[in-house]
Amino acid sequence: MKIIVGLGNPGKEYEKTRHNAGFLTLDKVAASLNVDITTKKFKALIGETFIKGEKVILVKPQTYMNLSGESLIKILDYYDLDASDIFVISDDLDLPVGQLRIREKGSSGGQRGIQNIIQHLGTNVFLRLKIGIDNNKLIDTKDYVLGKIDPNTPLDKAAQCVLDYLEGKSILDLMNDYH
Repeated sequence: MKIIVGLGNPGKEYEKTRHNAGFLTLDKVAASLNVDITTKKFKALIGETFIKGEKVILVKPQTYMNLSGESLIKILDYYDLDASDIFVISDDLDLPVGQLRIREKGSSGGQRGIQNIIQHLGTNVFLRLKIGIDNNKLIDTKDYVLGKIDPNTPLDKAAQCVLDYLEGKSILDLMNDYH
């Protein structure tokens, strides 16, 4: 089983913000797979499908970004899975707009949703796709991440990366193709 988690904040006021790059990417993945992410469960909205005979669950935590781990740990506990079964999609202030980065482990890099997941899972070893949103040091970080997403943010490319992963492409190949 694979769990694909897009991070973001619920609510209309956050829909097209930089901080919702994970939600926006997951919406593109869901559209490609013809999956509705509408079932309320585990403090999240989820959608389910099968790819190559394997169950895939698409997850949009509804806890707000900084508490994303609360939702994810409920899912892992319910299905008796571990961190190796998840793929988390999030924004990253340290990457320029247009850049993607795939990691199998590491620190949160200051991304509070990732930090909360690390705290709840008790490990920093899980697959993640970081979407560059850049940073403007002249704007308070909170205001910046909640500002409108740059139209050049590579959401389609990020969604294709996730789809390639679901089709069985190796992590090394994904890194080579998308970095």
